[in-house]
Amino acid sequence: MNFSLPVPSPAPPASARRPPRRSVAGRPAARVLAAVCCLLPLAACGSDRQQVAAPRPAGAAARDCLALHRVLPKSLHGLTRRTTSPSSDFTAAWGSPAIVLRCGVPRPALLTPGSAGYDPNAEAADLGGVNWLPQTTHQVDVLMTTTGRQAYVEVTVPAQYTGKADSTDSLTTLGTLVRKTVPAELD
Repeated sequence: MNFSLPVPSPAPPASARRPPRRSVAGRPAARVLAAVCCLLPLAACGSDRQQVAAPRPAGAAARDCLALHRVLPKSLHGLTRRTTSPSSDFTAAWGSPAIVLRCGVPRPALLTPGSAGYDPNAEAADLGGVNWLPQTTHQVDVLMTTTGRQAYVEVTVPAQYTGKADSTDSLTTLGTLVRKTVPAELD
């Protein structure tokens, strides 16, 4: 019987050895970089996001609202589009304070028989080939909701924009897009 003992391999030269590993936590600059990388996503969703209650349309209204969302502009008469929170294909916002669009909202109380605010004689304004029902909110913002469409589209115009040509131009632009994507209601 012949037994052989393993022969140890020679140690690698000093130049080929790896330096001992140090944890990132041990280096101040690396700790700062790690903290910035962790906080950056939080900063990105901070002040540029507009809080908007997202409606939950179903069926044809949801399809119409998705079609509208796809054609909404990045800028609305000089106001840059903002991200909404929560993120939704049924909401959009431009500027600060924001002009806010919500598609697929419930029928306005003014148009709902039996509701406290029902007004069968409420007048709508035609902008962009779409009828908009105006309402003033408690904050003096103007709330406009489409009528006669398969989905109700609501646009809130902050008080600081009301009475200016841009507010009417914005509703005309949005009305044109609504007319192209949200069919008229069939009676």
